[in-house]
Amino acid sequence: MSITNCRAVCGALAWGFALICALGLRTASAAGLDLATALNRLPTASFEDKSAIIEGLAQSRPKGARPLLQAMFDDHVAFRESDKKVFIVSDGPGGYALTDPLTGKASGTASSDDFDSVGMNNHLRKELRVALAEFDLSSKDPVVRRAAVSEVLHSINDTTQLMLRSQLALEPDSSVRRLIKEGLALGDLDDTLPVPRRLAAIQALSGSLNPDVYNRLATLADPVADADPAVRGAAARAMTHIQSWRSFYDAIETLFFGFSLGSVLVLSAIGLAITFGVMGVINMAHGELMMLGAYTVYVMQLILPGDPGVSTVLAVPAAFVVCGAVGVLIERSVVRFLYGRPLETLLATFGVSLILQQLARDVFTANNRPVESPTWMSGLWQINGALSITYNRLVIVLFTLVVFGALLMVMKRTRLGLEVRAVAQNRAMARAMGIRSQWVDAMTFGLGSGIAGIAGVALSQLTNVGPNLGQSYIVDSFMVVVFGGVGNLWGTMIGGMSLGIINKILEPYAGAVLGKIIVLVALILFIQRRPRGIFPQKGRAAEA
Repeated sequence: MSITNCRAVCGALAWGFALICALGLRTASAAGLDLATALNRLPTASFEDKSAIIEGLAQSRPKGARPLLQAMFDDHVAFRESDKKVFIVSDGPGGYALTDPLTGKASGTASSDDFDSVGMNNHLRKELRVALAEFDLSSKDPVVRRAAVSEVLHSINDTTQLMLRSQLALEPDSSVRRLIKEGLALGDLDDTLPVPRRLAAIQALSGSLNPDVYNRLATLADPVADADPAVRGAAARAMTHIQSWRSFYDAIETLFFGFSLGSVLVLSAIGLAITFGVMGVINMAHGELMMLGAYTVYVMQLILPGDPGVSTVLAVPAAFVVCGAVGVLIERSVVRFLYGRPLETLLATFGVSLILQQLARDVFTANNRPVESPTWMSGLWQINGALSITYNRLVIVLFTLVVFGALLMVMKRTRLGLEVRAVAQNRAMARAMGIRSQWVDAMTFGLGSGIAGIAGVALSQLTNVGPNLGQSYIVDSFMVVVFGGVGNLWGTMIGGMSLGIINKILEPYAGAVLGKIIVLVALILFIQRRPRGIFPQKGRAAEA
């Protein structure tokens, strides 16, 4: 070998040795990177240096590293220009509210003009997403680990695949393991891999409802994206299979939305069914009684600030008492003089509704009032990738069943319920048997009004609380009562649920407004055939 070649070989070996040493030093420094060192380097670090800092913190995981990385991902990290000290910042009344990353304690406020942000780019955010997922994969909570794996699925690469394979060997939760396997299969869809391996990955993903999986398969099924016909055909078949299951779960979700809407209709109509069925009174102020129930929640949250769960629960009996008392007052002062004259009761109660609306405007103003939902009614229950149920609507469905069951027990198992049924079937005979029909009328009106108040508590979690809240539900309430059968609780339940489900089924095809018009026309045609509804009232008075 010549001297020139020897020098070239020695030079190459020297450069290789230096490169290996540099890489080793960088890995060692990354593995041993502490939070204080990272904070000192951040103000002057380039994007490449910030990438090394992120990698080092993800490997060493010092205390306080995860909040810092999350703040970097959210662009909430800045350094003071005077001394280059790094803080986690958030918008405050006087500029920035400062948090010391080392201690995690608040460090007061300062003007934002004195700070410069630690810049991020899209590449660094991808690295931060993976680093945060690495932190969360070590959590003891399977929900946190599942969310971390779902986050990783957005950016599958060699690094994330290696991380998922390591986690798969340690993961005890079956749902998280299934999600990890989906991520590994997504990685096997890479164009550079052999076709049999890609076909096996498609077969493994054919039963997944994850949106990331569906989007990746849609890319593979595109003739432009993949020239291999076997892969393209397998991806198309897998998409068809997934789409059939997605349609099935969409139907279940629509059915649930129908039940939730039906529960609202039942709650708003069930009190009206009692008063209308027993007393024959068309109470146009029923919607305003629901409005008072919703305002009761607002007042309870003013009395018990900072605890919306307790205040909302306590608002249920409070709304029943308040609205029940108002109902008894309306019956004793207005309605009892107008029995047997339905047109006069309609006009009189309509006047009462206007008075209650104006009273609400005078007391609470015409603006909508904010009502905070409890934490156990916030968020949604993600059953799978294609089906999710919001907690507030689920709670209202269960709440409706509880209220309906309690009212049914009152009507079937108590003396008041017995007397109410007697007066509803034959008022004259009930009087002859010694029942005080006037007392029954007052208690019945109060009971129906109290239930309207409870309905208002539920509505406060779904819509704005304002003076016009009841006007949106009064017409639907009468539709439910007439459709189900006047004075029949089971008819109200079945009628309300039926109308809610039909509305939600028609909405995707006809729209919300046209869907309601179709339901109204169908209801009119139904009443032509069955004027007394699904479950007609029985008794001599009804026959007369």
